Amino acid sequence: MTQQDRQSIASGLADGRSYAEIARRLHRPTSTISREVARNGGPSGYRPQQAHRATVQRARRGVPSRVRAPGAPGGVAVEEKIEGKTAGKTAGRTAEKIAVEEAAEGEIIELAVRSGLPRITARIHIDLLLSEDGRRTAAELTRRLGVSPASVSVAVNYLVEQGYVRRERDPRRRRDIYVVDADAPYNAIMISARQTIEVARAAMAAAETFGRDTPVGRRLTREGTFLERVIEDMMTSAERWRGLLS
Repeated sequence: MTQQDRQSIASGLADGRSYAEIARRLHRPTSTISREVARNGGPSGYRPQQAHRATVQRARRGVPSRVRAPGAPGGVAVEEKIEGKTAGKTAGRTAEKIAVEEAAEGEIIELAVRSGLPRITARIHIDLLLSEDGRRTAAELTRRLGVSPASVSVAVNYLVEQGYVRRERDPRRRRDIYVVDADAPYNAIMISARQTIEVARAAMAAAETFGRDTPVGRRLTREGTFLERVIEDMMTSAERWRGLLS
């Protein structure tokens, strides 16, 4: 859980919202919210900054510096319990480092939300970006993020349509695998650019309908021409720098 999540919890408590309502807004289980509040002062004494610091300190005390998996001489992936969320972590990482990484992940998600992505879609996109090989199945996303399969399906379909993610089929297990590959930034820019070009050209076509010499026609022509020129420059630039992604 990020510091921004904790601030949202504090705001929700101040507004008199129930744990269930706060959980829905954060796309987390109600039990996670109730446990977070109970262990950090209760509904009347919950303070997000103190809760965040206390969690980091508890994690630092409770996670060993190195764990060996059975049969593995050097220590491999182990299961660590951080904030009630179980996920495969690399042995030898400190609790403080894990907490810092989770806070950084939360910041990236917030930026993605501010840019216009729905929160669940942003969480799924960032989880894919930060995965070791850029690949997850729907079941993995559902389990890791605590969201419904239907929510994952809607979010991933949007990400695929916008070029952020591509879909692969695993023929052996008959399941889809969602992948963020090297071309994802290029694909996303080009898809968005083509959509904007369509809007620009529709505006210029509408200008003809209203008459180019009318106030509306002149306005539509200016805006359509501006968008078309800027987006064409952006597409050219994306092509020129695409090699950086390889």
